[in-house]
Amino acid sequence: MKLRDDVSFVAIEGVIGAGKTTLAHLLAKRVSGRAVGEEFDANPFLERFYADRKRWAFQTQMAFLASRFKQLGALARKDLFHEVTVSDYTFDKDRIFARLNLAGDELSLYDTLFDMMKSAVPVPDLIVYLQCSTERLMHNIRQRARSYEFNMDREYIDSLNQAYNDYFFKYTHGPLLIINVERIDFVRNEEELAEMLRQIIDYDHPATTYFNPTPVGTLFG
Repeated sequence: MKLRDDVSFVAIEGVIGAGKTTLAHLLAKRVSGRAVGEEFDANPFLERFYADRKRWAFQTQMAFLASRFKQLGALARKDLFHEVTVSDYTFDKDRIFARLNLAGDELSLYDTLFDMMKSAVPVPDLIVYLQCSTERLMHNIRQRARSYEFNMDREYIDSLNQAYNDYFFKYTHGPLLIINVERIDFVRNEEELAEMLRQIIDYDHPATTYFNPTPVGTLFG
């Protein structure tokens, strides 16, 4: 399977637990591209942030900003072995988190640095946003059982979900495919995965399109 010739950089987006990393790897494999995954484990403040968000928000955010800038900035150098790159995040997601977790002088400093970096980061040719309810996100988070997410605050995930929805419902910077993954399980159901990949690979629209897949299997079965 092959993406359009003018699509070489696809970003999969979604709130924590939406399945973006899994889909990014599956899509990259299907189109013989390279998958770029966010380096969560390299952030030394993340576990402390989830234990005390107010105290560790700034350190965590700045560490992610530096990491994301370095990783995505490197994509500007052409990969001679892969024509397509599939990332499991966009650089703009960093600001979504920052506006939720920072305030005052810390947010002002963050915004200054973000604006300086943004122009050096490539813009995706297509963004795929995986949308679902907070309840489904919490279910998925519990299922993957990462140690630092054991006590994940539902209120925080709900606020993050609202912030993501608000950002992408107003997004006008390029092609955007919003997929409702509330009632499907593309990880365990090959038919649902195949239909999602077809929607992404065949996507040919200059703005925003919504896709609401019909479930094939039994969710949470």
